[in-house]
Amino acid sequence: MPAPNPPVSSPPPSVRGGFILCPCHPGAEAALAARQAELLPAFSRGVWRRGVVTFRIGPEGFDPPDEFAPDLIFAHTVVRSLGQVSGGSVAELAVKVRALVGAVSWDAIHVWKREQRIDMAAADARAAVAAACGITLPDDQVAQPGDLVLDCMLDSADRWWVGWHRAGTPASRWPGGGYPGQLPEGKVSRAWLKLDEALASFGVDLRRGQRAIELGAAPGGACQRLLEAGLDVVGVDAAVVDASVAAHPRFEQWRMRAREVPLRRMKGCDWLLTDMNIDPASTMGALERVLGGGVRPAGVIATLKLPDWSRAADLPGWLDAFRAWGYEPRVRQLSTGGREVCVVATTRPAGRVTPATGRVTPASRRRATRRPEA
Repeated sequence: MPAPNPPVSSPPPSVRGGFILCPCHPGAEAALAARQAELLPAFSRGVWRRGVVTFRIGPEGFDPPDEFAPDLIFAHTVVRSLGQVSGGSVAELAVKVRALVGAVSWDAIHVWKREQRIDMAAADARAAVAAACGITLPDDQVAQPGDLVLDCMLDSADRWWVGWHRAGTPASRWPGGGYPGQLPEGKVSRAWLKLDEALASFGVDLRRGQRAIELGAAPGGACQRLLEAGLDVVGVDAAVVDASVAAHPRFEQWRMRAREVPLRRMKGCDWLLTDMNIDPASTMGALERVLGGGVRPAGVIATLKLPDWSRAADLPGWLDAFRAWGYEPRVRQLSTGGREVCVVATTRPAGRVTPATGRVTPASRRRATRRPEA
């Protein structure tokens, strides 16, 4: 049975806004705009600043639904923009936010910085907006499904963007779509945090006792996260993983390169992961060898590095490769990652995880311009 619609706590603003605002990684603006042109061709680009792009909603008269979350891949989240406010103090800006949005019963307030170097505390701005709107909110900014969220992006110390959205997907529940999780002490690398966000973003259900294999595992951050979820983990890498991971009773390392592993040893795994710092064509070649060679895990979590942003044009071809292997891929750029995308692919038709960003259906699919390397 389909999942029930999330509860609706408050009615949306009467003034809905004619633009969407999409925060993104600095540098990803062109890739985001290219995805918009492909997925939402009736929309047109508006303001383009480092770390954010706005798009005018089209065609004329079209009003997106409250929970509008198109699969823009490089957008951390999607907000209905009501415009900007300017002022000389946090209190003045907050009062102008209240005047712009009108009398609305908000369930949550999200405040974030366009760039971290902006000299203003997001927590102070959020408290001022809540006071100006006459509402009391918990300290936790994470919204619940169905919440009506007031959004304030701090563009500078004296100028804020204001908008709203209905929380639905996991990323839409976080301020600016930025994952609120932190890297705990004792983790061997940031791969732990990136995998933690991927699991939350895509709704991946790891189950105790499953078997996972990671290609390019050293130093072991992702393996560490998998072990904590109760999985049996194999790390494939010629380099040594961290001693704290290597000593775990449910961890085994194969000291070899991915292309050297006999495929018969990989059969029967439930999850295949890779986050190798190599050209994406080489990563796809490693996956082709495994997935095209008879190894069929239920799910794949793959990070594809982008040596430069222009390589985002190859993404449709890479996703087609997953489909050819019998998988349904979903993709997004994680907020905790760098110039890369995360693909979560599950076998069709069974084993599909809870949709988080929707199915990728580009208007025209292209194969990668370069043949993946073995």
